[in-house]
Amino acid sequence: MEDAEPGNAVVDQLPDGVVIADAAGVVTVVNDQARRLLGNRAQVGRPLTEVMALQDQESREWYASNLPYDGLGSRVGLTEQSWLTSEGVEVLVTGKINRVGRFGVVESVGLVIRSGRGRARLDRDRSDLVATVAHELRSPLTGVKGFVSTLLSKWDRLNDEQKKLMLTTVHADSERLSRLITELLDVARIDTGRLPLYPRPIDTRAVVERCVVSVRAGTARTIESSYAETTPEIFADPDKFSQVVTNVVDNAIRHGEGTVRLSVEPISEPFDGVLIRVDDEGEGIAESIRARVFTKFWKHGARGGSGLGMYIVNGLVRVHAGEVLISDSDSGGARLEIRWPSTDLRS
Repeated sequence: MEDAEPGNAVVDQLPDGVVIADAAGVVTVVNDQARRLLGNRAQVGRPLTEVMALQDQESREWYASNLPYDGLGSRVGLTEQSWLTSEGVEVLVTGKINRVGRFGVVESVGLVIRSGRGRARLDRDRSDLVATVAHELRSPLTGVKGFVSTLLSKWDRLNDEQKKLMLTTVHADSERLSRLITELLDVARIDTGRLPLYPRPIDTRAVVERCVVSVRAGTARTIESSYAETTPEIFADPDKFSQVVTNVVDNAIRHGEGTVRLSVEPISEPFDGVLIRVDDEGEGIAESIRARVFTKFWKHGARGGSGLGMYIVNGLVRVHAGEVLISDSDSGGARLEIRWPSTDLRS
């Protein structure tokens, strides 16, 4: 690779800093981003020890800690580590040690330096996630703790109806905790791509109607379902598909108004499969915020929920190679459409 002079090197177009040193430890390549992150000392022709004058939180030097030209002859890489510049700015450094043959002498060392701001933002996101989860768990736990404490301390003074009411509430709160934990596990598996799936052809109408009947039993709202005369099978994990349908209908009840209408019909575009449409008669969802509905812990309005249901719906649909969209229903409320393939389209 040619020496990287400002403005004329291919590596200047990269978003991360690049530093390459030869077998003698002399820097031969420095791009613009590396100069911005490391300062004026990052120049071609200078020793790598000077260019990479970074320290960690305990004032240890980058070069002395990594010794890229020494150590085991089998070493070919440097794991990503956090370091501080002389101005106290965090940078993340990773590298590759290039050798002359296996276990040979070091021919060159290539380093990538990037700003630590992205990691700081990720740390803040993780902190927000922990805080949100803690809040969601605390609410039902507080109820369980309070009612159990009352039952233990006042058991003899409570009548059967009072005991039954408290135990019913404890049961409901424990069910809520169980659902939340299940949702959190699903989110983690979706994020990491480790969601266990056991897909097979299933009877669409039978599974959808079973979900509708289950949700209908727990609400006073009217849920209407309709099906095309011929409803094709779909290729899906039955449990995950049931979870999607249940979440979507439950979400329409929680956040919508009036009658909830569900319909199922065959489609041929963008693939052969079925279209599941769920309409409510509420205020609808503004187009400007529809994409946010599928993000973690997103909530709209004052009604309950963990804010994970629609994120999980979107994840489960897409892992089956389907798609989910939000639009307006004919009544002015929200419409959610799920297109699910009849065959295995997963890559």
